[in-house]
Amino acid sequence: MRPSAVPAILLAALILSGCAASSGAEDVLGNVPSPETTNAIAQPSGPIPAAAVGDPAPQASPPQQALRWAGEVPEPQALVPADRPVGMPLPTDKPVALLMPANPAGNAMPDVGTRSPTRGQIYGHRFRDAKPINFGSTSPRKLAVHGVDVSRWQGEIDWETLRRQGANFVYIKATDGGDHLDPMFKKNWRRAKEAGLKHGAYHFFYWCRTAGEQADWFIRNVPREANALPPVIDVEWNGESSCKRRISPARVREKMQVFMDKLERYYGQRPIIYTAPDFYRDNLKGQLLDYPFWLRSVAAHPSKVYPGRKWLFWQYSGSGLSDGVDGKIDLNVFNGNESDWHDWVASR
Repeated sequence: MRPSAVPAILLAALILSGCAASSGAEDVLGNVPSPETTNAIAQPSGPIPAAAVGDPAPQASPPQQALRWAGEVPEPQALVPADRPVGMPLPTDKPVALLMPANPAGNAMPDVGTRSPTRGQIYGHRFRDAKPINFGSTSPRKLAVHGVDVSRWQGEIDWETLRRQGANFVYIKATDGGDHLDPMFKKNWRRAKEAGLKHGAYHFFYWCRTAGEQADWFIRNVPREANALPPVIDVEWNGESSCKRRISPARVREKMQVFMDKLERYYGQRPIIYTAPDFYRDNLKGQLLDYPFWLRSVAAHPSKVYPGRKWLFWQYSGSGLSDGVDGKIDLNVFNGNESDWHDWVASR
């Protein structure tokens, strides 16, 4: 090897050594997490319900917030005039479909995952009952379209089996008062939709909270989804509730009206009133005739318990049994035949 080549060789070695050192520094810096965030990372804005029921979240994910409407909570619209007539025709004495007003233009948000309204299959009633009642000639079994209502107390539900056994629709417990979200609501809503059940949400009304607060809480947690069933306000006297207050009938109806008006403007559908015999007798008999009713009557036909009241849904059992649910489940039926049901659903 000639001496004149030595400096060149030494220079090449120094250059290669510098490149290796630079590459190692970049590797170390590349493992440092970026401090940047984007608007796609939603931070929880409130407490998550304590009862964590449902699918566990992956360990690496941040805690998920209880179901919230994706957009901003809408401003109160109690003073905004409705853009369509208030009121709706109710069924005649014979079981016929209840026609709901169509959604106001632009009020329903499109949902990519929602099935288009079609005349899908009606599954016949195959439920059992732990405490069967003989309704005689007015048996709910003579009506075609049965469904259920559920809450956290039904636990994990096999929705496909439940549907095949006769659940053509489901109402899912969403909220209580102004601060409680049923911890199974989000999962039940998603799974019912995936199974192809027509689904809606209901709110248990507290007489110790303002109606506006309760409407805002429901709106915050229940999606405004195309083709969902109308929202339901559940009004009853409940001895197990922390709210023991019993206000006057006039005040009851006033609070209900505030809540229902706000939901109707937001969801574009007139809410349904669910009630029980004692509460109906005390507060609703002969009142709110422009609203559809869902009546609890587990020992006799509604015509005997609520004489003169037209109804849309009848809850005829609180002790139903299904292979899709562990324990008992509420059973309901629609007031009409299959064609009436399809027409009513198509008007959502």
